[in-house]
Amino acid sequence: MNETSNVPSGAAPVAAVVYNPVKVDLDGLKAALSSEESRAGWGASLWFETSEDDPGQGAVRRAVESGASMIIAAGGDGTVRAVSEELRSSEIPLALLPSGTGNLLARNLDLTLDDLEHSLSVAFNGGNRKIDLGMVSLLREDSKVDHHAYVVMAGLGLDAKMLANTDSELKRKIGWLAYAGAIVKALRDRNRLRMRYKLDDHPARSLRAHTIMVGNCGTLQANVLLLPEAAVDDGELDMLILRPEGFIGWVQIMVKIVWENGVLRRTKLGKAIKTNEVQALNYVKGRELSVQLGQPEGVELDGDTFGEAVALRTWVEPQALTIRVPHDAAPAS
Repeated sequence: MNETSNVPSGAAPVAAVVYNPVKVDLDGLKAALSSEESRAGWGASLWFETSEDDPGQGAVRRAVESGASMIIAAGGDGTVRAVSEELRSSEIPLALLPSGTGNLLARNLDLTLDDLEHSLSVAFNGGNRKIDLGMVSLLREDSKVDHHAYVVMAGLGLDAKMLANTDSELKRKIGWLAYAGAIVKALRDRNRLRMRYKLDDHPARSLRAHTIMVGNCGTLQANVLLLPEAAVDDGELDMLILRPEGFIGWVQIMVKIVWENGVLRRTKLGKAIKTNEVQALNYVKGRELSVQLGQPEGVELDGDTFGEAVALRTWVEPQALTIRVPHDAAPAS
């Protein structure tokens, strides 16, 4: 999308709320938003409900056609991903009203998670920040190719299997704890990814791995810092390859992620400490990754499963998405 708002010159700007009816208290949201839009001098907001058939892309298209100057995403990570996909390369800003179990983009942007009034104030009175967008093309076994965006992370292997094994109703009721059983089940799976991959202009390589994750951001649920060097606006993707050999390999991975990333990397002193690389876990950076898989494998994007693919290409589109943030977090104009 390369459109700007269709609001007539001199008219009050209008926001459009793209909301997941399962994730939001609609009456409470409408009341709070009406007060905030009025104080900010905006017109009455437009409302577009998502559905299983339209998680957000179609709603955004209708909102833009109706003259929306800003899109407000009210829902979980899936809603944010779908809305971001449609707003790709648009000048129309996206405001986040975090809801659900993840809120991963909001977490990585240090936005308030549990304060509706503050989130609405940022939407109507904040500034704009440009961030990168991850893109992926998935080649299916039937030769069909699908194209999608992601704002946080794409995953192959354990990550996708864990999500596929998670009971959606249990996730809705107890949130992140629902993943516990799925993680155990996925860890018991001894099948490995067999692939040939190419990163940027480097020569192609063959690899066997348990998991590959490609991130535009680095922080997951429970404030787990998975990709410590990832930044939403550096024009690069950060990649994590897990290839543990037995119990010791998993211990090395847990030490790296929980202790080094979760504790050391969060302090000035810890950042200065040089730690040894381990074979079970490798980090790489790049702008484009192509992967040819030995067999169809499950794919996840921003916490949702996207079926199986036999090959994929993922790349970064720098500064392709505009996000509403507090004024003190927006770059100086």
